[in-house]
Amino acid sequence: MNSDLLGHPVYRDMPTTIFEHMSALARETGAINLGQGFPDAPGPADILNVAADALLSRSNQYPPMAGLPELRTAVASHYAAHQGLALTAQEVIVTSGATEAIAATLLALVQPGDEVLLLAPLYDAYLPLIERAGGVAKVVRLTPPEWRITPAALEAAASPRTRFLLMNNPVNPTGIVLREGELALLARFCVDRDLIAICDEVWEHLTYDGVRHHPLMAQPGMRERTVKIGSAGKIFSLTGWKVGWMCAAPPIGTLLARAHQFLTFTTPPNLQWAVAKGLAKPVDWFDAMRADYQASRDRLVAGLTDAGFVLLPSQATWFVCVDLPASGIAMDDVAFCERIIHEAGVAVIPISAFYPDEPVTHLVRLCFSKADEVLDEAVARLAAFRQRAVAASGEGR
Repeated sequence: MNSDLLGHPVYRDMPTTIFEHMSALARETGAINLGQGFPDAPGPADILNVAADALLSRSNQYPPMAGLPELRTAVASHYAAHQGLALTAQEVIVTSGATEAIAATLLALVQPGDEVLLLAPLYDAYLPLIERAGGVAKVVRLTPPEWRITPAALEAAASPRTRFLLMNNPVNPTGIVLREGELALLARFCVDRDLIAICDEVWEHLTYDGVRHHPLMAQPGMRERTVKIGSAGKIFSLTGWKVGWMCAAPPIGTLLARAHQFLTFTTPPNLQWAVAKGLAKPVDWFDAMRADYQASRDRLVAGLTDAGFVLLPSQATWFVCVDLPASGIAMDDVAFCERIIHEAGVAVIPISAFYPDEPVTHLVRLCFSKADEVLDEAVARLAAFRQRAVAASGEGR
């Protein structure tokens, strides 16, 4: 067999994702894993019990391809209550995780040669999925500490072949929530250029300090040209369930469903019934969930700050970023990540992994969705490593 002909070129030479790589190293070395974004806790007991009961007492056969009516209705009702969106159940398609929703959307809509605007730093699945669909990625490079989107940057990246905008908000890995002015800018840009916006909004409930997420779909002119993607895994801290959804007006939604039916076709029904129950929880539950994660963020930030690290603000997600040179550490992000997993026993993620080119190389991302004792131990290990690194470089603060 000619190995040069084996596999599609998009995937053939692609390395394992940085998240799986660092998590594998953490498992091999016994390091604390602050790299891949998943919580330590098992998840809400009542939702788990609904799933367990449904597994034993309800149907385990194929549910409808587009999702159980109960979950599609629950998603539409949830967005009406929390974000003021007037969706119908028929505009919701249940998927096996948000990544499948992104894949289905791109495979359904992107034609060969179509350009897709991306905001970097970006989720690593975006680029190979666009290329596999035959599209051309056009990257708008954002930089710290503000990560601002500007009209000039959008115009410079766009061309007459631009058809789509694929964006993440709230943003992993930066922890920002797009400002109202930026949302208005993106909406005008999409309307003026007749673009479809694909909005990865899986972190929509993980916002802090009183900040609230506002969907791009709610902006003027965007209702009929937006695909809104959500994730029960993020909302309910059940990342292994892989239950997601995509919402779109019928002309787009029909195409999405046709792509979805030839990917996973459907999603386990017991998990769908459980997520439907969870989405109907009162507003107070979501506020308490946010408060718990905000407390974890504040604990990690306070501990690292006391240890001499400098962090960028984080308004959302499960992540904060450490500024290495500002923290007195004279190494780039990849070198830091490789050293601390072996020398400190902590796994984190280099921000350069979120850029397809021209990466930012002085920031690392840490996950704070962990138990207090795990965060405290990670801080102690990182503090000791920083002391050694600063002393070795002669750049004490």
